[in-house]
Amino acid sequence: QVQLVESGGGLVQPGGSLELFCAASGRIFDTTILGWYRQAPGKQRELVATITNEGGTNIADSVKERFTISRNNAKNTVYLQMNSLKAEDTAVYYCNARNYIRVSYNVWGQGTQVTVSS
Repeated sequence: QVQLVESGGGLVQPGGSLELFCAASGRIFDTTILGWYRQAPGKQRELVATITNEGGTNIADSVKERFTISRNNAKNTVYLQMNSLKAEDTAVYYCNARNYIRVSYNVWGQGTQVTVSS
């Protein structure tokens, strides 16, 4: 029903920036919430940020001052601008699409590695 393809990960030095990009295809509705989660080695997957069709956001406190999530509804894309990156931001970042009205789904992308290291 829904496919997600992420890009934009990589290696960056502490203090640097990266932008992640996720293209969604399939049954994306105006009720679909798009977002980013991350999972570091040995840790559980955690919320980074989500955004509704109307632009409402939910951003984790640990990244609130440094990361920005945005969405292009016409293109069904979601972006994560990450600034002032820290070593603890190192993780696999997953794009997520979920919808609970009319049609229910909770879909994950394949993940993209972000490594913050000098």
